[in-house]
Parts: sequence; structure tokens; C-alpha cells
Amino acid sequence: MPSTFNTHNTNPLAQYPQAWDRASKVKILVLDVDGVLTNGQVWISADGKEALKAFDIQDGLGIKLLEQCGIPTAIITGRNSKMVLARCEELGIKHVHMGVEKKAIALEEVIKSLGLTSADCAVMGDDWPDLQMMKHAGLRICPAQGHEAVKEFSHLVTTQSGGNSAVREACDFILKAQGRYEALLTKARS
Repeated sequence: MPSTFNTHNTNPLAQYPQAWDRASKVKILVLDVDGVLTNGQVWISADGKEALKAFDIQDGLGIKLLEQCGIPTAIITGRNSKMVLARCEELGIKHVHMGVEKKAIALEEVIKSLGLTSADCAVMGDDWPDLQMMKHAGLRICPAQGHEAVKEFSHLVTTQSGGNSAVREACDFILKAQGRYEALLTKARS
């Protein structure tokens, strides 16, 4: 059964030891987009093109906090979107793979290019196309609204939904597991 992480929990180690241990070893966070960074809705304009995507601002800060700690983020998604490229550029995400049918192959390319192993990798996905990629991750994360099969396969299921701070929750979990969260929070308060 997957773990559900409460961002207000002061001792996640006691409740989620396997996910906590795995998060302590993460060196890269790999994200799907639709249903993870967004709520999964796709707005199509009258000309048949994708018109809008909404991204959560707290997710963006979580990604930037990981980057400050030397943990990059990569995007691997099945769709092509100029909006995703713009958001990745804004956040400084350098590893962006769009229009990917075989996500596990793209994941392998990313981790190999960084000299990492699959055990170093956290992957967050919400539906069946993400399962093959997640299979190769040291830490598998699913947002709250993700498909039941993905939740069952995950080490951690967030309390928040995709596009609604689920990525931030995952980032905070990783930072806490690595003992970096409090220092970042103290710096933000000063």
C-alpha cells in the first residue's frame, strides 16, 4: 500500500520509512507534466490547438529549492507544448523531453547523461504511460488524484493533487529526508 505524506507531519520517518529512506538518496527529480505539474486538463482552442495550461507557483518554488541543493529536475512527457517549454525555461529546467512515447528510454538517457543510476532518481507520474519510467526509479511518487494502478505501484502518494502543490509536497519530502528543509526554511525567514 502506498504512503500518503502530510506536509504538516513532523516525523515522516516514523510513518513512511521506505519512502523516507529512498528520498534521502535522491539526486534528480523527474516529472511527467499533465496530471503532475498541471491538473491534467487540456484546454483546446477553436483552431484545435492546445490553448492553456495552469502551473502551480508553489511547485515552481519546490523545484527551485531542490536545484539550490544540487538536485536537478527533468521533464519527460508524452505531449509537446510550448507552454511547458516556457515554464521549464522560467524554472531553469534543462532536461526536457517532450513527445516521448517510451518514457523509460528518455529516463535512461537523462540519468546516463548526468552520471547517475536509476536508484538516484525520483519519478513522479500519475497514469499508465508513466509506469515503465517509474519502474526504473529509486523513489516512485504519485499525486493524490493519480490512477489507482499508479498509486499502488508508488512508494509515496501525496495528499495534494497534480497542479495543486503535489510537486511541492514531493520536493519538501525529499528535502526533509535529506536534512536540508530546515536550513532552507531558516534562510527564507531571515
